[in-house]
Amino acid sequence: MRYEFDFDSLRDYWPSFLHGALMTLQMTAVATVLGLAIGVVLAIGRRGRSRWIAGLCGAYVEIVRNTPYLIQIFFLFFGLSSIGLRLPIFAAAVLTMVINVGAYTAEIVRAGMDTVPPGQVEAAQALGLSTPQIYWDVILRPALERVYPALTSQFVLMMLSSSVTSQISAEELTAIANNIQSDTFRPFETYIVVALLYLAMALLLKFGFHLFGQAIFPRRRRLGTPL
Repeated sequence: MRYEFDFDSLRDYWPSFLHGALMTLQMTAVATVLGLAIGVVLAIGRRGRSRWIAGLCGAYVEIVRNTPYLIQIFFLFFGLSSIGLRLPIFAAAVLTMVINVGAYTAEIVRAGMDTVPPGQVEAAQALGLSTPQIYWDVILRPALERVYPALTSQFVLMMLSSSVTSQISAEELTAIANNIQSDTFRPFETYIVVALLYLAMALLLKFGFHLFGQAIFPRRRRLGTPL
């Protein structure tokens, strides 16, 4: 069986490919910023003294991490619409990404916070630092520095997982590719192009996170620690 590749048939669709890639990056950017904020709050809540707050944060993390991402999307888009709370497609897709990455980020950040020696916290208390100062300067910043590579890997994985949002017709890269292959009847070539675009975006994000990490963690840069 011989197959003749025909990438020329996709030439007119490059603006659509790029639009889908840009939409994917926009969704990832919003999910990264908001998901990190939610993850930090959840990590602090799980380590707090209040049992009911820790329990609620723990329940959130366990529910999100132990249910399929696709089901979460369907719940927010189709489930809520059945009771009159219809979300726009883009909002439902991004909200699901934020909820999902927030739960995974919480566990990563909590693991980093657990590595801070209790003696450092006790020394900060002895010096008279306030609780917010202790959490930021003694616990959170060193923790984020330690788990930064794991965090950035999670954000890249979320970008790749955003392809699932095509199931609710979010105009990201995979959804665009599905439409293009339906028009051109060239699924092999279409998905080769899409795979290369996802690879390029993943490498671009990793490089951007590397530069950002060097900027905010100068000590790691001086020590030559990979980010």
